Amino acid sequence: MVEFWLKVFTESFTLFFMLVGLFGLIVPIFPGLTVIWMAALFYGIVSGFTTLGWVLFAIITILMLVGNVIDNIMMGAKARQSGASWVSIGAGLVAGIVGSLALPPFGGLIGAPLALFLAELIRLRKARAALSSVGGLLIGLGWSFVIRFIIGLVMLGLWMIWAWA
Repeated sequence: MVEFWLKVFTESFTLFFMLVGLFGLIVPIFPGLTVIWMAALFYGIVSGFTTLGWVLFAIITILMLVGNVIDNIMMGAKARQSGASWVSIGAGLVAGIVGSLALPPFGGLIGAPLALFLAELIRLRKARAALSSVGGLLIGLGWSFVIRFIIGLVMLGLWMIWAWA
């Protein structure tokens, strides 16, 4: 009987934190995929890793790693397509990281576009062109959210297969 309740608790706890991670992806700097991964790791440690568990956890790990870098790639690529220079994109990335650490949760959301705009304004001396680059960055941010959310759903689904197979 105790074993049954431990299983129910472990699965409920894991599912709760996976859902926190999934819906936490709405806040761009929240490490939702990492939270989902940590919940899966917790589940594996508590319930034990079977062969299926190891395989699915490896896939979950790869998805988490890919998902954690996809937002930077998507934002940079869209900004680049909009005409931003690599130096300006780098300035936006650094400002996004510093802003996220200094003023969470929205400092990075303000810092990255602002730094990109200022760097492009200095480079091009045209506000409209600088705003176009910022627009590209924000479109990349939107697409990266969609991709990370889908990755989070897949991670959650893989854990469900692992837990309930």
